Amino acid sequence: MRIIFTILIYLIVFTSIISSQTYLDSTATVRERVNDLLSRMTIDEKIGQMIQADHKAIADMQDMLTYHIGSVLSGGGSDPDAGNSPEAWADLYDSFQQKALESRLMIPMIYGIDAVHGHSNVTSAVIFPHNIGLGATRDSALVEETARITAVEMAATGMDWTFAPCVTVPQNERWGRTYEGFGETPGVVAPLGAAAVRGFQGDSLNMLTSVVGCAKHFLGDGGTTDGIDRGNTELGEEELRAVHLPGYIAAIENDVKTVMVSYSSWNGQKMHGHEYMINEVLKTELGFEGFVVSDWAGIDELPGDYSSDVETAVNAGVDMVMVPNNYVDFFNILKSHVQTGAVTGARIDDAVSRILAVKFESGLFEHPYAQRSLLSIVGSESHREVGREAVRKSLTLLKKNDNVLPLPKTAVKIMVAGEHGDDIGLQCGGWTIQWQGAAGDITDGTTIYEAIQQAAPGAEIIFSADGSYSGEAPDCAVVVIGEEPYAEGTGDRTDLNLDYSDIMIAKKLKESGLPVITILISGRPMIINPVLHFSDAFFAAWLPGTEGRGIADVLFGDYNPHGLLPMSWPKNMDQIPINFGDDNYDPLFPLDYGISTFANSTPGSAPQFESGMVKEGGEIIELAFNKSMNNSGNSSAEFAVLKNGSEVIGVTDFYISEYDNNRIILELDGTLSAEDKVTLSYISGNIKSEDGGTLAAFDNKEMINFLVNSPQVFSLPEKVEAENYADMFGVQTENTSDIGGGLNVGWIDDGDWMDYNCALDFSGTFYINFRVASESSGGKINFLVDGNKLFDQTVPVTGGWQSWTTVASLADLTRGEFTIRIYAENGGFNLNWFDIVTFTDVEDNSGDLFQFNLQQNFPNPFNPTTTIKYSIAEPSPVKLKVYNALGMEVATLVDEYKSCGDYSLDFDGAALASGIYFYRLSAAAYESVHKMMILK
Repeated sequence: MRIIFTILIYLIVFTSIISSQTYLDSTATVRERVNDLLSRMTIDEKIGQMIQADHKAIADMQDMLTYHIGSVLSGGGSDPDAGNSPEAWADLYDSFQQKALESRLMIPMIYGIDAVHGHSNVTSAVIFPHNIGLGATRDSALVEETARITAVEMAATGMDWTFAPCVTVPQNERWGRTYEGFGETPGVVAPLGAAAVRGFQGDSLNMLTSVVGCAKHFLGDGGTTDGIDRGNTELGEEELRAVHLPGYIAAIENDVKTVMVSYSSWNGQKMHGHEYMINEVLKTELGFEGFVVSDWAGIDELPGDYSSDVETAVNAGVDMVMVPNNYVDFFNILKSHVQTGAVTGARIDDAVSRILAVKFESGLFEHPYAQRSLLSIVGSESHREVGREAVRKSLTLLKKNDNVLPLPKTAVKIMVAGEHGDDIGLQCGGWTIQWQGAAGDITDGTTIYEAIQQAAPGAEIIFSADGSYSGEAPDCAVVVIGEEPYAEGTGDRTDLNLDYSDIMIAKKLKESGLPVITILISGRPMIINPVLHFSDAFFAAWLPGTEGRGIADVLFGDYNPHGLLPMSWPKNMDQIPINFGDDNYDPLFPLDYGISTFANSTPGSAPQFESGMVKEGGEIIELAFNKSMNNSGNSSAEFAVLKNGSEVIGVTDFYISEYDNNRIILELDGTLSAEDKVTLSYISGNIKSEDGGTLAAFDNKEMINFLVNSPQVFSLPEKVEAENYADMFGVQTENTSDIGGGLNVGWIDDGDWMDYNCALDFSGTFYINFRVASESSGGKINFLVDGNKLFDQTVPVTGGWQSWTTVASLADLTRGEFTIRIYAENGGFNLNWFDIVTFTDVEDNSGDLFQFNLQQNFPNPFNPTTTIKYSIAEPSPVKLKVYNALGMEVATLVDEYKSCGDYSLDFDGAALASGIYFYRLSAAAYESVHKMMILK
């Protein structure tokens, strides 16, 4: 009620004085209003208009008046204290606007926010695909509509100004802000950036549903060396202009009102201090009449102290400074510079005139408060339908085998696998609710799994994060994999290979005989070759936002795939950066690539070679084709395998894969290694597809060397979760009710196994504990290291598949890297984890025994006590602790600082049960473990 009352008072006062003050007369021209208001302002009031502070930094609302703050923002995650609802945002906005309008001249503040793919800080708002996905649509009208809806939802909460569109031209996929760009060429970026400006700002900026747009980040942020965020763009001016300037030209031609400066440098000079690019090129040459804003604390990165930062940036043409926290220092420093003449009054007037003009043009003086009548349509179904259309048009089909898509809606069991398949936060990516984004149920929307359920109510739809299932096998699997959310800085990557666990989900399901449709959720092209090989169809879904129904629309054939690659897709990390027009341009998929039909290949046409892979063991190559190769006439063929460009490897046999008729297995008479580069040629013309198409000859097709994919390496000693295997045979994972929850490995039958890649820094004797359960039959585990059996361990009957116990064995392990295989000699048990615990003298990395003099404990076994004797070579803290055979601490005998010398103590074990125990003595850098026995 207080805010509404204040609004009424404002309108009464506003009406009473309008006749005498031109700047409050909406019928006057913008220039007349700016000149009139500027003439009335003090230097303090002018400097205040150049300040943008984060709302969280303004601890005292009176500072809005004391420092005449002209703009407020919410950085990523800077939400209202009252919550993250649209209503809370409207209240937040109005509270700041109310205070701003209490100022002498009643100048409204302008509120900025990163609404970069929808009003993405606000729960219940529609989250659209990030720009890279919109770039795949190539649909300017659709991009304009998504921006228009964003503007409407912003206006409902009062937000006046979005820091969008980003018209960067990403040139290196390593860059963590790649997804903020529409594509890798100005030809893709410029028209879509212009469309976004039109959508945000509307037919008229003073419409109640229009917001101020902001082209960013000026200039060259997408071209930094090695894709380093805030890095250095090393280009000649001609190339800088040709690649990175057209997006700004298009935005200015569409009357964008603000431009944000880039953190990056151009040939070593920070853009926040680049007078030539800001004043001469942007404002003079291009005729930009709006105002220039810094990025978040962007001037702080200029060379010199903060005082010189302020002077340099303002004189270079930055009109408003996103402080965002130390607005008091900025105010005082800039005022001092004006007083000394380091910054002229004319420069201040130019900056403030530009800011005021945007405020007048946007109707802030007439309509300063949130448009609360629009709150009911934030996240409305009509808005979400536009998001749904954007998702389905952005979905880019990169691979499609025959008879895979579209999916049927009835009489089918579909598995959705991968954690990205049912996680709205992963689906949206960075700049969603929080700055860096987050996994989980962070906002309203429809996940891919939920969308598939909704689209096919007559089908059985199951979800499994790791691709495991029980009972009847699914008919197909939709595997959804990808990146974790990230934003600027943290998103920079030196390695864009997919997570090994993601590859293994697709591999496991493909090799179980299921058709696999893979959907990649990512902010950029990734290195996808291995998972592409295990996929019958592959979609790049980019970062689609909240409307997963758009993906289901395409999967079930209600809409044909539409997306075209906005960026070239690299084959490997060595190709990055790769961009259209490069010399020797040879990507995995070129710019503009995208399959637009689900139609099968023509019967009798030549089968399409999709990929070849060197499989585990290095003794076979698997070839994948787009259709069935099950033709009885395939009796001979001439394949030539070449290793490292010169060594010929013979092919001894070939046959159809046992799990997929689209695949041919080549058996080799040699073994390939992870270091080998392998190519394949085919020359005979004797291979035919099932429908009679003849495989065309090909030369030197590069094979995917799956041996180079490095699974997780466990640094021992540590606990190893059973489901984190590098490879396996015959097992499945399932949810466990054991302590800690998570997954266990189950359905372990005779002969099944799991492999784990391990590294051990020191040799010694270790206890290996197994967490097992068995309903009725028990079992036996064989423990192998690099194929050599160390021991076996009996698994007891625990009375249930989720009734857990721990069993242990003792074994010597040698420092180095090796593969542990857990092999079921007799099955009938579940395994949750195994734990390797140190309990003996150990070697350091050089192989030398720790020189600690552990003399003796006697008697051993002891009853009722034993005497432990030891000596200390140098003064140090000493710990002496006793552990049971499972590695659990049962007693602390010494924990204090001791001088050098000989020591003796008596240990009474009366309270302990009979069994084997160990005590560990540590002092300084030395450690020793000794065994003792208690017999009663």
